[in-house]
Amino acid sequence: MNFALKPIRQIPGASLTALVLLMGLAMAEEKPPVDMADQQKAALAEFNSLIGKWRGVGQPRRGSTQGAWQEQAEWVWDFTNGTAIRVDISKGKLARTLRITFDPSTKEYVGALTTAEGESETYRGKFQNAGVLTLLKPAGSNDEVKQITVTRLNEKRTLVLFEKRTAAQASFSRIAEVGYTREGARLATSSSSGPECIVTGGEGTMEVKYKGETYYVCCSGCKQAFEDNPEKIIAEAAERRKREREKAK
Repeated sequence: MNFALKPIRQIPGASLTALVLLMGLAMAEEKPPVDMADQQKAALAEFNSLIGKWRGVGQPRRGSTQGAWQEQAEWVWDFTNGTAIRVDISKGKLARTLRITFDPSTKEYVGALTTAEGESETYRGKFQNAGVLTLLKPAGSNDEVKQITVTRLNEKRTLVLFEKRTAAQASFSRIAEVGYTREGARLATSSSSGPECIVTGGEGTMEVKYKGETYYVCCSGCKQAFEDNPEKIIAEAAERRKREREKAK
């Protein structure tokens, strides 16, 4: 019996179409699925340089101490409900917390803000350029559009500007700006020469131990994530390093 394959030009049109579709499906199946948590973690790594504690001074008017206040903020990784970066603020006049996650479908960052009065607001936005994230809240029932701009000036200074306008207005007016100065040691990305956070790849500053081995994490959120499932975190870190090596080739 002869099983010789026909040349592609001799295969009927319908059969050729089916063959192409099957080949496409086979190729698609060979690609590993992209995990949403991995996409979020990669996008949120933009904030690794902000992880840690900061001292803030809020000013309704730039260059004026009238109405100014002092506050403290801590940026941490948050894995309690998905993957996010959370800013916890004490003594703030505008916000208590800001939880930032990433929506892979729209390529936007999503900010869930809890105001100083305990109200919830949702913002969406993107990095306008290196180090500048702009988050926008559409007009609600009060016809007020709000905007938050986070600007990383350098490793020790960060600005958070709060603005608002009506839906009909073209430009924003300033509510207040908080200038932050870092407390303690600098935290950096994995390009640092220091120990690497086993969870995110940022700079590790706290030791955690598992089965006699010492690992490092960058914040309390990563410490909790590691302690909840160390085997999973260690495996993910190994896979991350493997991808980084392959990318560097």
